[in-house]
Amino acid sequence: MGALIETLLASNEPSVRFKTLVNVLGKKTNTPEVRKLREQIKSSPRVKRLLSERDKGGRIPFHPYRKWYGAHWVLAMLAEIGYPPGDRSLLPLREQVYEWLFSEEHQRKIVTLEGRTRRCASQEGNAVWYLLTLGLADKRIDELADRLVKWQWPDGGWNCDKNPKAAKSSFWESHLPLRALALYARLTGSRKSKTAAQRASEVFLRRRLYKRQKDGKVMDQDFVKLHYPCYWRYDILQGLKIMAEAGFIRDPRCRDALDLLESRRLPGGGFPAEGKFYAVRKNAPSQRSLVDWGGVKKKSTNEFVTVDALFVLKEAGRLSWNMNGKGPS
Repeated sequence: MGALIETLLASNEPSVRFKTLVNVLGKKTNTPEVRKLREQIKSSPRVKRLLSERDKGGRIPFHPYRKWYGAHWVLAMLAEIGYPPGDRSLLPLREQVYEWLFSEEHQRKIVTLEGRTRRCASQEGNAVWYLLTLGLADKRIDELADRLVKWQWPDGGWNCDKNPKAAKSSFWESHLPLRALALYARLTGSRKSKTAAQRASEVFLRRRLYKRQKDGKVMDQDFVKLHYPCYWRYDILQGLKIMAEAGFIRDPRCRDALDLLESRRLPGGGFPAEGKFYAVRKNAPSQRSLVDWGGVKKKSTNEFVTVDALFVLKEAGRLSWNMNGKGPS
């Protein structure tokens, strides 16, 4: 494992080095070493590709939700890889997102049936999370967070299913609002958001993060494969990562998912990408990514998956490291 940490710290990808230092080894983000790394992320080839379709006004000339190259998804991925906060050159992308989420067209899609609001709350949830993470939030973020609280279903999650009989929340629509509200509560002190995040965590914890309640079987085979990135979709690593960020990873109901994650460890200590939700093809009809995140190689280490898995295991108390990264503490 010491060799694995050294390999991650020597990665050509600065975001991997950043996550290893901060999320695995516990370095503070305000140290000169970490600040320098974040500037390297900002100028890295992957970031340049993510932002390569901006026009002269700094906007991306597609609908913000265009998968995976619209402004919404580009900002989400910048936040995921540790892009430095407060970059004003990203404000045109932020405005694209706000214009979309506060538009009349978007408002018309908010439907309430049988006392439940049927909305893709992952959209507002993701926006709240990445705007806060990137230091781009303003007072409009409060309205987006309030929407999430107001739309929360009785069982604690969210769902966009317009079938009036649908009464259970969706994992796909609930993990990003949980992530957002946990961060919003931590940064603002909002009690209602903290309560909402706690309620949302139960949607996942009651199901051990991937099992049906009625029989304990796997809910969806994609849930037990490792991916990077997940975008709005879900797998056990994404669930565990959010549980770690939100402070619920030590709940004993995470144990089965943690055991399953550890079972995927490769002989060298890393973790593979077992599936992907993107295509690196210019003419891809949907889910087009400007960036290759390592593809699918079930017997090879994917650095992005690995560094997130190590973060989860560390937060769960299953992995601890000396600050010099040379071995377990």
